[in-house]
Amino acid sequence: MRETVTAKDVAKLAGVSQSSVSRVYFEGATVSEKTKKRVLDAAEELGYRPNVYARSLITNQSNIIGLVMKGVQNPFYAQVLKRFSSIFKQHGYSILFVYTNNDEIQQEDVETLLNYNVAGVVVTDATMLFSVGEEFKKNHIPLVFFNRKPNTGSFYSVCCNNIDGSRSIAHYLLSKGASELVLITGNVHTSTSIEREKGFCEVLDQQKVSYRKYNSDYTYEGGYQTAMTVLEEKRLPSAFFVANDIMAFGVIDALRKNDVRIPEDTKVVGFDNIAMASWPAYELTTWEQPIEEMIEETVNYLLEEIASYTGFVQDIEVDGKFMERKTT
Repeated sequence: MRETVTAKDVAKLAGVSQSSVSRVYFEGATVSEKTKKRVLDAAEELGYRPNVYARSLITNQSNIIGLVMKGVQNPFYAQVLKRFSSIFKQHGYSILFVYTNNDEIQQEDVETLLNYNVAGVVVTDATMLFSVGEEFKKNHIPLVFFNRKPNTGSFYSVCCNNIDGSRSIAHYLLSKGASELVLITGNVHTSTSIEREKGFCEVLDQQKVSYRKYNSDYTYEGGYQTAMTVLEEKRLPSAFFVANDIMAFGVIDALRKNDVRIPEDTKVVGFDNIAMASWPAYELTTWEQPIEEMIEETVNYLLEEIASYTGFVQDIEVDGKFMERKTT
């Protein structure tokens, strides 16, 4: 078993003090170029790697961003994770991925993040008790809800403008002659589901257009089973609005299995514009979430708060855009 190379070993080979080695790696200042070169050369020869975790215990902060996610099966969040990892890496940060089994962040998830002395936290598709969130504030750790709005109003959030997006979808379907519609929502307690339902139903209520609402769970299986339930009722709507793309794929496949033609017999609109939405197998009409802009807003806020913590909170909404394809 290979013995661990320590800073003491590097100092001995380089002919410098152990504190000089620490300054080269951990402080980056008050060390001459000559000493720095000797330390780095010795480290390379010995195969030394500085203990970043140990440094975080000393400085009470690491170059780690915690990212809490539940919907790992949803391609939307896989795309989000990949983009966050890439951008934070460019800024010198690594991602600590925390998978939560529950819609609400658990105390054990919080303990994991605090134990790693994370510099900041992004929560994607989960909620958080106010008392739990206060632990991050107490430790001056900035936290952003991404694609979610906390109901406390006590944390920074970055979302797509869900209400305007779903209003636009309703107006579009009405312009296509839709007279009876089906809305399939996601998890009923999430802000995204609540807002997408609100904007869509608001327009239909104003226009006195008939619609039916079904609650699902933002999964392919949920969309598929809900569509099968609709078909069993023998009342095929003129259009479906499905609150995310992955559920919309399930709806499309259920309809096709039952020989329902799309868009001739009924139309389908999703929400997100994940990469699969443009695939020939689906060519789904959908509302595009502006992921790049949303991530940019999130990263900028976190970096500013990491540099100088203020605790400033705000709900940021970014406008998306309509993507018309063959399902309508």
